[in-house]
Amino acid sequence: MRNCPRCHTELAPTALACPACGTLIHADMVKRLAAEAETARKGGRLSDAKTLWTRALDLVPPGCQEEDAIRSEIASLSGGVVAHGPPAPRRRRWSGAAGVVSLLLLIAGKLKFLLLGLTKASTFISMFAFFGVYWSVYGWPLALGLVLAIYIHEMGHVAMLRTLGIDAGAPLFIPGMGALVMLKQHVTDPLTDAKIGLAGPAWGLGAAFAALGAYGIFGAPVWLAIAQLTAFINLFNLIPVWQLDGSRGLHVLARWERWVVAGTAALALLLTGQRILVIVGGVAVWRAFQAEVGPGDTRVLGVFALLILVLALLARGVG
Repeated sequence: MRNCPRCHTELAPTALACPACGTLIHADMVKRLAAEAETARKGGRLSDAKTLWTRALDLVPPGCQEEDAIRSEIASLSGGVVAHGPPAPRRRRWSGAAGVVSLLLLIAGKLKFLLLGLTKASTFISMFAFFGVYWSVYGWPLALGLVLAIYIHEMGHVAMLRTLGIDAGAPLFIPGMGALVMLKQHVTDPLTDAKIGLAGPAWGLGAAFAALGAYGIFGAPVWLAIAQLTAFINLFNLIPVWQLDGSRGLHVLARWERWVVAGTAALALLLTGQRILVIVGGVAVWRAFQAEVGPGDTRVLGVFALLILVLALLARGVG
């Protein structure tokens, strides 16, 4: 592992660009190869120039502007045939604009409610402390995105609690761990508990889609990183154990419905290779063998299964 020279985010050994700020890790080498390739081209050594550009192509991430420029140079040197395959189509930065606009309009409708949580001193102060911890590790863009995504997740719980007429406190962040909402009354109905539990991951999924839409429009890698990490965090919360959201969602499910949850986790594992699904499915199997099960609710089952599948697909790059 190493750190980004610009924002000091920790990088994987095979990283070609910083997931937080988008800085090219091998930018200096790419510039040097480009200069050598231009010198070779001017000297009539087109084969050498093409080889140098091909080496530079291996040092930039797919889909970036630099890749398009390098491929164009290679194509011009080889009559339109690129050594690494046909020229990659330019990213259509506005291809997802319609969906993002719709999502932003939906968020705007909830904006007043989302801002309401920030008026609580405990939420704002703990949120700022949480942000500071992750800023020191991952840089401020990724840290800010994660804090907002977790905040939206927690406000999903708060929104459902208000809908159900249950009194609760404002979200409280625990630096380095996560966040929680403290209930001011005990919930005994398993269906009510399931609705409260799954509301958080459902709103978290919306936050992940918003970040993914921003990545489609602007192309900055940090948006993709935020989308994937947000999906992973919410998928982790679907583990049906202890006080996690998945456990609250599983309370109401009958035995056969718990087996369906386990099967959905297995299917998502085959599709995505997301290893945390082994824990989600394994715990669901264990809970299916318990003597005490819920009365069953197919709507909750459908929401639970859909969240597992979609979050796993979005979180494929993490874990």
